[in-house]
Amino acid sequence: MGFGILRGKDSLPPVARMLHRTIHLFRKELRLHDNPVLLAALQSSEALYPVYILDRAFLTSSMHIGALRWHFLLQSLEDLHKNLCQLGSSLLVIQGEYESVLRDHIQKWNITQVTLDAEMEPFYKEMEANIQRLGAELGFEVLSLVSHSLYDTQRILDLNGGSPPLTYKRFLHILSLLGDPEVPVRNLTAEDFQRCRAPDPGLAECYRVPLPVDLKISPENHSPWKGGETEGLQRLEQHLTDQGWVASFTKPKTIPNSLLPSTTGLSPYFSMGCLSVRTFFYRLSNIYAQAKHHSLPPVSLQGQLLWREFFYTVASATPNFTQMVGNPICLQICWYKDAERLHKWKMVFEELLLDADYSINAGNWMWLSASAFFHQYTRIFCPVRFGKRTDPQGNYIRKYLPILKNFPSKYIYEPWTASEEEQKQAGCIIGQDYPFPMVNHKEASDHNLQLMKRVREEQHRTAQLTRDDADDPMEIKVKRDHSEENFSKGKVARMME
Repeated sequence: MGFGILRGKDSLPPVARMLHRTIHLFRKELRLHDNPVLLAALQSSEALYPVYILDRAFLTSSMHIGALRWHFLLQSLEDLHKNLCQLGSSLLVIQGEYESVLRDHIQKWNITQVTLDAEMEPFYKEMEANIQRLGAELGFEVLSLVSHSLYDTQRILDLNGGSPPLTYKRFLHILSLLGDPEVPVRNLTAEDFQRCRAPDPGLAECYRVPLPVDLKISPENHSPWKGGETEGLQRLEQHLTDQGWVASFTKPKTIPNSLLPSTTGLSPYFSMGCLSVRTFFYRLSNIYAQAKHHSLPPVSLQGQLLWREFFYTVASATPNFTQMVGNPICLQICWYKDAERLHKWKMVFEELLLDADYSINAGNWMWLSASAFFHQYTRIFCPVRFGKRTDPQGNYIRKYLPILKNFPSKYIYEPWTASEEEQKQAGCIIGQDYPFPMVNHKEASDHNLQLMKRVREEQHRTAQLTRDDADDPMEIKVKRDHSEENFSKGKVARMME
């Protein structure tokens, strides 16, 4: 075997290198394209065990994961296994508590190295710290590399004096100092895997991807999104073929209640790491370079990736980012407590989300509630007026709430205002077949508006932490303000000119 291929620019001479027996631990990067730590593992190993530890206690304690996301995860693991098999390897899905699993198999397989994707969530950081500690105890090396985000968030923090930039404008300034994101690494080949001994075929059968029924999850899955790298790449290519749409995309012009996504619909694949955000970023750069005109951050497609990066960066260094209490950038609001209503909210907005993401979900909820990042708290969303304006016939409601499909359009967004006879004709009695509204929207919004005004006066200093010169940078009309910054380096700079 030729050892020249194993050398990196900072590596030792070939004769001095020891080839490892490696467990590559998949966590969120469930893909083979642009996977730098997997590539590094292949280049430094004589035997490689691709492993996913299905630690149900860890998954359910660190995030709310419902049946839809379980299906998406299992589909993604099955797709990863098939793609590994095509390259001469396989995925070993081992169920159990991750530290016990690692301890047992490191000793069983004589492992000298564990490689894994570096993540910024506190529970993944704690997991990596425990693996480092285990490595010191058992005598194996640990290598982790960033690939779930465009940048290493620690580099952004360092350039900002050790703390996260709390406004989008400041964040873009730091990026201008960093320059371009790292380019994606090359695709893996069968030759890469041939240099390493693959797991025995019997192991793949023993540690196969479980079926939903094996995990006591309902086998029914009505989601139009199928998990996996293969599906994600196909969807990516479909969107990128329409270069005019890509170049002119502006976030405020998208329609959240359209029957088909008016955005890319790729967020579940980025969330699970089936798609590389760096690959998408540079594919967009190529399209922008060929376009006579294109939209700019913060409203362009690349701008959406930078918003994702912004929330990742702030979340990486903000204690209790997903909570109000103990979160230093979030307004502290005395919400009234109603366990039943809170349960309904959590079901819809966490457990039923296919693309749930620690940083983005919390960041967006702070934004939408005007608790941080967004400060025009007098803008109040009315689900009735919004629906009537964007989808007056109620096609979205009729598709996804078929119990309401027979109501006339004038009642589709507020069926409780229909007469008893009209409800009978529609085949839906409000209060029996469909619930009454949880609150009176006008009364609740008027009351909360007064409370928010008082809170912001009392906590003025906290509110100012995340306040930008342009209070709503998602507005198209303010993009000129950002372009006037002196972004002198890289593609981020050119996008802002």
